[in-house]
Amino acid sequence: MENVIVVHAGEEPPDRWTASLFLAGPTPRTPDVASWRPAALAEVVSRWAGPGPLVVFVPEPSDAVWPEYDHQRTWELRWGDRADVVLFWIPRGPGMPALTTNDEWGRWKDSGRVVLGTPPDAASVRYQRGYAADRHIPLADTLVDTVAAAMTVLGPGADRAGGHRHVPLLLWRTPSFRSWLCAQTAAGNVLREARLEWTLRVGRRLEQVFFWALHVHVYVAAEDRVKDNEVVLSRPDIASVLAYRRAPALADTEIVLVREFRSPSSSQDGFVLELPGGSQPEPMAPAEAAAAEFAEETGLRLPAERLVPHNSRQLAATMTTHRQQLFSVELTEEELAQVRRTGPIRGGGGSSELTHPRVLRLAELIETSHADWTTLGTITEVLLTTAER
Repeated sequence: MENVIVVHAGEEPPDRWTASLFLAGPTPRTPDVASWRPAALAEVVSRWAGPGPLVVFVPEPSDAVWPEYDHQRTWELRWGDRADVVLFWIPRGPGMPALTTNDEWGRWKDSGRVVLGTPPDAASVRYQRGYAADRHIPLADTLVDTVAAAMTVLGPGADRAGGHRHVPLLLWRTPSFRSWLCAQTAAGNVLREARLEWTLRVGRRLEQVFFWALHVHVYVAAEDRVKDNEVVLSRPDIASVLAYRRAPALADTEIVLVREFRSPSSSQDGFVLELPGGSQPEPMAPAEAAAAEFAEETGLRLPAERLVPHNSRQLAATMTTHRQQLFSVELTEEELAQVRRTGPIRGGGGSSELTHPRVLRLAELIETSHADWTTLGTITEVLLTTAER
């Protein structure tokens, strides 16, 4: 059991671990009812094969002396919020009504970090089981299978220390989080604490984290202080293409954009004008991704070799960490005409995307409010830098 560290109610965990598991569920209310957690622990110990320590949070005291109530509650919420996986085993019945468990299930069920197990004959678990099935939460009928599901989610884990322990594997494994953390580390800053607020997950079984929000406490080295009142928002980086046809007068330069309904838009008609671009579900070179997105949204297929690379920058640095890799291409009159003839394009694979390709003069973009500052900024960079070549 040397590679599995048990942390009981009120105890502090070690400063470093490879994975963490919180055993959530009812605790016996009477001495004649045995706890299920020793059996769960034995199963965890027999299955853990990670390269480093697995910390298991057990919300029961090690010596039968319970912490003061508020301390117990705070401890459970703190480490349940931060555990890589929260294992719910709900053998609800006499002596284990699982009232607090209902609240904890409601708090964590949409976190992407839970597995659920209940005996088939347990009382009043139909709601939890139905919700798990609807949301693709791993679901089991036995304690052994519930532990097995939790260990599958944990996988080999990942070595983390200090504030990094507060970042669940679900988020730790995403390129978007790793990119943000690397940037902070390179600046000399330190992640002291964190709490994952929410994730938006996509995919057939909601297995991919697309959007996330992490409340962070960051030590800012340059200012010798801790900043703790913000969340970090992020999503996968995007690759975009500025396709244009230069005119003698800069204001008459024609630019290819897509008009698209975006829910956050606050423009007069609810639509945005943006550069063709986005992120691809499978990893690929940025130029290839940009060419694929351009074809999907405008109907004009261009070889990736024609795309000229520009800078990669954050789109809204005070809000999200994700970056836009910018490319440009100067089109012919025939290519512009093809874009003009293209009607609305629906995204494939059940996507809700519906884009309307547009060709507009730069002066038209500046005169209206449909294009945001980020789009105008990317256009400015391309047109200024290409003019110098």
